[in-house]
Amino acid sequence: MEAASKVEEPLDLVRLSLDERVVVKMRGERELVGRLHAYDQHLNMVLGEVEETITTMEVDEETFEELIKTEKREIPMLFVRGDGVILVSPPLRGGGY
Repeated sequence: MEAASKVEEPLDLVRLSLDERVVVKMRGERELVGRLHAYDQHLNMVLGEVEETITTMEVDEETFEELIKTEKREIPMLFVRGDGVILVSPPLRGGGY
């Protein structure tokens, strides 16, 4: 196996995603999809061409129906602090990311 693509530690999987689009799930029902430019051992990351999706749930006071709302925004460059990261994944192939 080639040394550059060898996986020995968990962060090696993140290293293999450098300059690729990744999905980052964050605390607070936030999801980021963007190009991974840099990261460190704390999972602080610099992402470019980011689409942020925030999902919120509200309860209608009259009908008690749960309303799920999603907000999306595009961010050219974003620094992500690692302590808010839950999951980092390459996007699903053919998944629209």
